[in-house]
Amino acid sequence: MSFHNITINDMQLGLGTAALGRPQYINLRQESKSGFDLETFKSNSFSVLDKAYQLGIRYFDTAPGYGIAEKIVLDWLKTINDKTIKVATKWGYTYVANFDAKAKVHELKEHSLAKLNEQWEVSKGLSSYLQIYQIHSATLETKVLENNSVLERLAFLKEEHKLQMGITTTGMNQVEVIKRALDVSINGAQLFDAFQVTYNILDQSIMSMAHELNKQGKKLIVKEALANGRIFRNDKFAHYSNLYNALETMALKHGVGVDAIALNYCGNTIPESMVLSGASNLMHLEGNINAKSFTLSEDELRRLNAFGISEVLYWDERKLLAWN
Repeated sequence: MSFHNITINDMQLGLGTAALGRPQYINLRQESKSGFDLETFKSNSFSVLDKAYQLGIRYFDTAPGYGIAEKIVLDWLKTINDKTIKVATKWGYTYVANFDAKAKVHELKEHSLAKLNEQWEVSKGLSSYLQIYQIHSATLETKVLENNSVLERLAFLKEEHKLQMGITTTGMNQVEVIKRALDVSINGAQLFDAFQVTYNILDQSIMSMAHELNKQGKKLIVKEALANGRIFRNDKFAHYSNLYNALETMALKHGVGVDAIALNYCGNTIPESMVLSGASNLMHLEGNINAKSFTLSEDELRRLNAFGISEVLYWDERKLLAWN
């Protein structure tokens, strides 16, 4: 496998807003938790968006399934007048936890035409900033990629609003889902232009498709670059001690945090991609931004690449992580 080094300005870093719209997310939390106040939460989310913009981020990813994230982004855009900002949003998930940390169910998936039309009515308010519209977590099980009424509606929205159409993928069969999506054509033209995927040091499965997507001129967006917190040293995952040692050594060498090493790894190994930060506060955001301040060597990239695990193990472990 060959690697491509990047210069400081080449890495594309965007901001995902899942953690800015709801207080719980599937993650390995290590800091202490405190009480929740909605207004304080909103204020913090606005501050993170402002800081991301100040630090040069111009790509923002959101969804109605992320609690109030889409509404926060909509309100924030009213305070900004910069047409270089690009926004991606999605349809297919509804947030139902109502900010209750003890909720048994946090989100519901529905890939129906009715849900698409319902959520589009809000998402279209992103207007001129909206670049990519995605099926949220397209899977083989929901058969959304075989639903002609949904696909034709998406094709209409794509043409009518000059959008790039995309999917996001999660789970062990990401590659198969992407291959299926590439085969979807409406009126003789491929429907999907963008693919938002799980990719990180542990789950490298998407690498097998990265070159093909680039060759076809598709946009690749990387989510969960920090593996839901598993890249940080934690006693629950002691079997990753060699990975933790490697990451901490590199972080010390480059004068950054482990998070920056992990994000830089993604941007280096798939240099054409947009890598999303999922930062929920200013400290984490500033740490993530440091991913653009250095370049990992080919030896360092090879060392990290050796820590990839099977998709089965990766997703089995992820299922054990709690909403917190």
